[in-house]
Amino acid sequence: MPSFDVVSEVDRMEVKNAVDQSLRELSSRFDFKGLTTSIEIDAKTGSILLSVDDGAQMKALREIVIGKLAKRNIDLRNIEQKDPDISPLGHSRQELVIKQGLDGDKAKEINKAIKALNLKVQASLQDRQIRVTGGKRDDLQKVIAALRAGDYGVALAFKNFRD
Repeated sequence: MPSFDVVSEVDRMEVKNAVDQSLRELSSRFDFKGLTTSIEIDAKTGSILLSVDDGAQMKALREIVIGKLAKRNIDLRNIEQKDPDISPLGHSRQELVIKQGLDGDKAKEINKAIKALNLKVQASLQDRQIRVTGGKRDDLQKVIAALRAGDYGVALAFKNFRD
């Protein structure tokens, strides 16, 4: 039976490259001279941690990183920006959480959308991805087209298309 997987993934190597490019740009920007800034990737969660001495510069730092992520073709719907933590001394920290995989609510929403198409396909949640199987290849292609047309708040990719 033909099948494919619906996934929502971000390439960690591209995130690392975007952070490296951001650090390179920070070293040459005059408005960050004399400030202690850092951009780090948390090894466990894969999130990006931004910190700067001057809280007013946090917006500029965040825009640099988000711009570099966008240039590396990372879908920004998978980046969740937490509120910045500003200390009384003016130091500011912010976390950019990178969402990997489909969480329960999004998976249910996508599953419901697939069932609403009334095609002869079955969708099942497997390890933060949705496996769609059907009897006809055309039905699976209709499901892919419908999912691409909809907006689910995360970037969707389609992998492992098998006949």
